Amino acid sequence: MDLLKNRVGSTTSYTSLANDLQVSVHTVKYCSVCTHQGAPMVDYYQYHHTTYHEKTFHIDPSSFLEPLIRHLKPGDKLLDVGCGSGRDILWLKGHGFNVTGFERSKGLAALARKHTGCEIIEGDFQTYDFSKQKFDAILLSGSLVHIPHAHLESVFGHILDGVGNGGKVLVSLKEGDGSSVGEDGRAFFYWQDTELRNLFAKHIFRVLEFHKGTSKVNKSDIWLSYVLA
Repeated sequence: MDLLKNRVGSTTSYTSLANDLQVSVHTVKYCSVCTHQGAPMVDYYQYHHTTYHEKTFHIDPSSFLEPLIRHLKPGDKLLDVGCGSGRDILWLKGHGFNVTGFERSKGLAALARKHTGCEIIEGDFQTYDFSKQKFDAILLSGSLVHIPHAHLESVFGHILDGVGNGGKVLVSLKEGDGSSVGEDGRAFFYWQDTELRNLFAKHIFRVLEFHKGTSKVNKSDIWLSYVLA
């Protein structure tokens, strides 16, 4: 597994032997193309949408959403990209915002509609045309953690096509160096504050709010959270 950890995100395909099991590993762009125990993982969040919902839905999101809404007004149009089962959408809707979700997993999208009553767009945020609508704010709360370092700038810029004039962006990513692959096959990519600030500056965004804190699910994870304008 060390070989896998060190080469995630490369453009090279290779084969390793582990415990007499041949594992073919290819370029990782999203968790949908990760491998798990030798078999391609079609979509972790689709297969495990119920478990993921139960693990995350009841976490209070106020600590990382309040910094964003300080810069918004009631009725603003928001887009939550990678909305999961709708926890953050429900909180924002309750605070007077017009929220739309965006989710790749059909199972999570169905749960989000059920729990929020809001529109949930199903799609892949790498290929979806975000320029079709303009939003007052876009949320990327943990939704970019599976994007390799080499691809983050282009993916981030693509999603920003949906930000209206004067719009805000909420971005949360894990702090650290390099990448890792968990036992469930999900690849995670880590960032330093200076790297992210350089990325934001390339897209002519300035940091309005910054918060660094531990995960409410896994205390070993440190999250870097930014509100941009």
